[in-house]
Amino acid sequence: MLAYLAVFAAAAATSALATPLVRAIATRVGAIDRPSDRKVHPKPTPTLGGLAIFLGFLVAMGVAYLIPAFRDNVFRVSSEPLGALLAGGVIVAVGTFDDVRSVSVPAKVAGQVLAAGVMILAGIQLVFFWFPTQGVLSLGPDLGVPLTVIWILVMVNAVNLIDGLDGLAAGVVAIAAIAFFSFAFGSERALGGPTTASMLSAIAAGAAIGFLPWNFHPAKIFMGDSGSMLLGVIMAAATISGVGRTVQAPPETDLAALAIPIIVPAMVLAVPIIDVAFAVLRRMRRGRAVTHADKEHIHHRLLEIGHTHREAVLLIYFWSAILAGAAIAITFVTSRATAVALLAAALAVFLATLIPRLRTGNGIGYRHRTGRTTPPGAASPATPPPVPPPAPEGLPRS
Repeated sequence: MLAYLAVFAAAAATSALATPLVRAIATRVGAIDRPSDRKVHPKPTPTLGGLAIFLGFLVAMGVAYLIPAFRDNVFRVSSEPLGALLAGGVIVAVGTFDDVRSVSVPAKVAGQVLAAGVMILAGIQLVFFWFPTQGVLSLGPDLGVPLTVIWILVMVNAVNLIDGLDGLAAGVVAIAAIAFFSFAFGSERALGGPTTASMLSAIAAGAAIGFLPWNFHPAKIFMGDSGSMLLGVIMAAATISGVGRTVQAPPETDLAALAIPIIVPAMVLAVPIIDVAFAVLRRMRRGRAVTHADKEHIHHRLLEIGHTHREAVLLIYFWSAILAGAAIAITFVTSRATAVALLAAALAVFLATLIPRLRTGNGIGYRHRTGRTTPPGAASPATPPPVPPPAPEGLPRS
């Protein structure tokens, strides 16, 4: 645990100390995210915060290599750490170019596929999968490679799309990384030592937490696509390494049999993944391209019904912690009934707090907070139109 605390601290400290320097550089070179009708921030804000997160990633990986436990059990026996590092470099280059110059969606996806290819070549790939009644299945390249690419794209774009409010992506990734670290660390006894999954989870949590003080509302800097896609790549590498490369079948009497290959990786980032799924369905139903941007994500809806910026972010933190915690908890219990009850309770809490807040209805939530009967931007039939002031003598009335 001390080794993991060391890499966590290295990532957090480096990210925190490097962020003001990156902010100054971004301001100097004109890497500024300006307000628009698709964004919620009210003033121009420097971006490129992903460079500070990447620097924290690099330093933490260097510190990990200096620790004998990681050097002997992770770096010398696997190429996965190198693959994660190279893929992170590729995705940061693509994201930085997009933050400064803006690239098309196909070009961005091509960069993500390139990063996925680098990870696969380095051995970060779904190789084994436990399937109920069938046991551990070995995935051939014709199935393992496309599934790996799809999972990486889902994770990268889930983090990227949820980066719509100050501190949201960094906080959600930190919660997810800590939750997955708990799962991976608990599996180390059976695997015989430190793992790539645990190490990458600790680094992702540290880099995100170190950046968060500068990014929490009101944000002094944004992580940009360079940061959100990097965090997505690191989490993808951790989850693939943690669940797709073990040949040990979970106990038949344990719901972990299904949780390990499916529920755990999905629920540690459940909120952004659900948001992405709803966005795709929403755009397809309206006949729009799935890449068509809008302001109907969960965090936008929370703002529309009257939550403050910080309240919306903290509420999504709460949802993420509930779902991720439940996913990890069910892997440590031996009773199916207890595991199902934990999962059902987490989903009930999530839905009980989500549905009332996403109901725009008659603006109850907004009226409770502001005294108005309609959300911002909606016309109120009870309010008469403003009467123009008298025009100066000799001028027509406008």
